[in-house]
Amino acid sequence: MNHRPEQLAPADVFYNEEEAKKYTMNSRMIEIQQEITERALEILAIPKHSPRLLLDIGCGSGISGQVLSEYDHCWVGLDISKAMLNVAADRDVDGDVIHADMGHGFGFRPGTFDGAVSISALQWLCSAEMKCQNPYKRLNKFFSSLYACLIKGARCAFQFYPSSPEQVEMITNSAMKNGFTGGLIVDYPNSQKAKKYYLFLMAGYSEEIMNEARQVIMPRAKTGDTDSEDDSDDDENDSDDDEKVDIKGRQKSKMIKKKEKYGASVKKFNNSNAKSKDKNWIMKKKDRQRKQGKSVCRDSKYSGRKRPMGFN
Repeated sequence: MNHRPEQLAPADVFYNEEEAKKYTMNSRMIEIQQEITERALEILAIPKHSPRLLLDIGCGSGISGQVLSEYDHCWVGLDISKAMLNVAADRDVDGDVIHADMGHGFGFRPGTFDGAVSISALQWLCSAEMKCQNPYKRLNKFFSSLYACLIKGARCAFQFYPSSPEQVEMITNSAMKNGFTGGLIVDYPNSQKAKKYYLFLMAGYSEEIMNEARQVIMPRAKTGDTDSEDDSDDDENDSDDDEKVDIKGRQKSKMIKKKEKYGASVKKFNNSNAKSKDKNWIMKKKDRQRKQGKSVCRDSKYSGRKRPMGFN
């Protein structure tokens, strides 16, 4: 049975020196963290060539901060694990890192940051590591102090892994009580592996910032429908009568050959097979896989076409 990291030990204990090095040396883990950070920046909708000062909450070894630097943003990161911060220092990251517990709030001056990101960290606030810790109080302290250190109209994108719907509700309610507006974005909701939760928040209202992100005030979740729409457009262009591939005659000739060779039982078998795996069945399966975030070949006029028989 797989256990979530926050259920095994506190973050500063779980991410020791051995785990920090393992976490940073895992190429697949690095790739996932980079993709999530890029998605968070997409949700923030910061205009190109407009560098900002961002707060990276739960920065770890600086993988997410490296992506922020690639987009020319300045950033300050904080994390509770000294081992992770030591790895970040060894990697010579561009941002400044601070050893702190996000559940204790932030000691920055009001209006310091233009935005905030957090990758795979917010769920740790929902775990009581000691008897004296209360998840509700820690969340309220987190969001109230975060709101204070952001400029008016700043946006936040927090990716996290909730363990239950109640945990999602607890986090969102705490954010709204402390002045934030926004909502929850769920990418690939039909997939168990590719599903990602993002908490999109705005700290008050600013006309200037709203004008910059007029079209993306509430970003859309990724469902895989975009790819299918693009593919359907291509299909409409390719679906002229002159370009359609007619395979009825070929199917009939193969059926006759099979019937002559194997007898009448072949017809029954082929008819049942055709009903279960015809073109409509294939297209529905591809749409379902797109919604699950899987890589699916684009549709074309050859989609659903049966392969020719092998050589005898």
